[in-house]
Amino acid sequence: MTSILDWGVRVILWLQQFSPALDLPFKAFTFLGEEEFFMLLLPLLYWSLERRAAMRLAILYLFSAWVNAVAKVLGGQPRPFQYDPRVPPLVDATGDGFPSGHTQSATVVWGYLAAQFRRTWVWVLAGALLVLIPLSRIYLGVHFPTDVLGGYAIGALLLWLYLRFEPRAEAWLGSKGMFWQMALVVVVAGTLALLSPANSQDTASAAGVLMGMGVGFVLEGKWVRFDSGGDWIRRLLRFACGGVVVFTLRFGLKAAFAALQPETVFRFVRYALMGLWVSLGAPWAFVKLRLADRR
Repeated sequence: MTSILDWGVRVILWLQQFSPALDLPFKAFTFLGEEEFFMLLLPLLYWSLERRAAMRLAILYLFSAWVNAVAKVLGGQPRPFQYDPRVPPLVDATGDGFPSGHTQSATVVWGYLAAQFRRTWVWVLAGALLVLIPLSRIYLGVHFPTDVLGGYAIGALLLWLYLRFEPRAEAWLGSKGMFWQMALVVVVAGTLALLSPANSQDTASAAGVLMGMGVGFVLEGKWVRFDSGGDWIRRLLRFACGGVVVFTLRFGLKAAFAALQPETVFRFVRYALMGLWVSLGAPWAFVKLRLADRR
């Protein structure tokens, strides 16, 4: 294992010879794999573009994020700058290194969008990002090449399983009443929260958003039934207004819950409330404010 990591250090140092000339573009590409970016992308899809595809993608992304956080704890592998002081980290990175969360998220998100929409420009965009986002993590000194390969492998497996079995699972769930749908959401998200490693905040975040979004999806389908279409002015207004509330909740609740313990429980609650706003609160407000029609 040491020889593999030493090889990875050599790859990183070779790439970093192009620093600082390539720092800015690679930092931009790495942002496209950050939690903050997906906090913009998923609501944009759900509120303003394609509601049903966004619902499916949100579930896949959140489960993948939970799996990645657990895998990092189980792997316990250092990051390159922790392993070898010659590697400077060009961005902040915390937690264990294997597998790469950016790579895994890019694989499931862009792979799903390419498979869902089947348009040439989406395939080209997805292919480019599936190379550039992982490469940025190596260049920036926060992942070994093996971390990236692990992210590809786990992400591809989750994506394949989801594309294969999700349609049947959705049809089965749709045949059940609202009570059973809500119960399943609570059981699944609650189980993921309970199975989370004690020292992993990322698993609590993913399980919390999954709980809030899952409950919200069920209730929205029953009581709100908003339409994500409409003219582009209303679509943009939905995204702008809803997005402001998302980030207000994220940072406002973080400050409000800062002194409360246990931290993991209140982190779960904070992210669950954010998920509930995205899936239910915002669509309800859009309909009431006539920013969206009912379907």
